[in-house]
Amino acid sequence: MRYEFVAIPDADVPAAADHLFQHVVSTYASETNKTASVWRAIPDDRLDFRPHPKVNTVRTILVHQLLSERRFFAQFVGTAEPPVDQLLPAGDAPPVAAYLDKYLWLARLRLPQLADKPAAWWLEEMPFFGGLRRQRAWTFWRRVLHTCHHRTQVQTWLRLAGVEPVPAIYGPSGDITWSEADPTYSTDAAGR
Repeated sequence: MRYEFVAIPDADVPAAADHLFQHVVSTYASETNKTASVWRAIPDDRLDFRPHPKVNTVRTILVHQLLSERRFFAQFVGTAEPPVDQLLPAGDAPPVAAYLDKYLWLARLRLPQLADKPAAWWLEEMPFFGGLRRQRAWTFWRRVLHTCHHRTQVQTWLRLAGVEPVPAIYGPSGDITWSEADPTYSTDAAGR
C-alpha cells in the first residue's frame, strides 16, 4: 500500500537499541502514519459530526486519542511526556490540522524513547488499570490496538457523514484501491 501522505518516513524511524524490538518502533511509526492519513481526510466542517446521539463526535475522538495516548505512555509504559496543558490545540474549535500537528509532535517525541530502550525495559512489569501489572511490551501493544479502534471509528464516521474518499488503512477502503490490492473474500484467495 502506498499512502498519499507519509508523516513519518522510514528514514526518520530510529533504530532500536535491541534489534528484537525494532518491530515496536517501526510499528508505532507505521500506525501513526495510518492514523494521520485518516485524520487528514476529516473536513473541518465534520469535526462535530456524530452518527448517533450516544456516540462521540469526531472531535471528541481526536481529543481522547491525544489525551489517552499520553496517559498510556506516561503512566503505564513510562516514557517522558509533555505536560497535559500542552496536549490539545488552542481554541474552542480548532481545525483538524491543529489536532494532527499535536498528534505527530507527540509521536515524534516518543519514537527515540521507544528506540533506545533495552529488552529488559520492555519486559519489566508496570502498573495497569485495575491494580494489574503488565509488561511494557504488552501495554504498548494494547495502546496500538486502542488507537486502531479509534482510527476505525473515525473512518466509519467519515463514511456515515458522506465524506469521500474514505482513506484506506490496511487495505482498500471502497474508495481507494491499487493494482496489488487483493482482498481475501473467497476461499480461493484464503488458500494461497
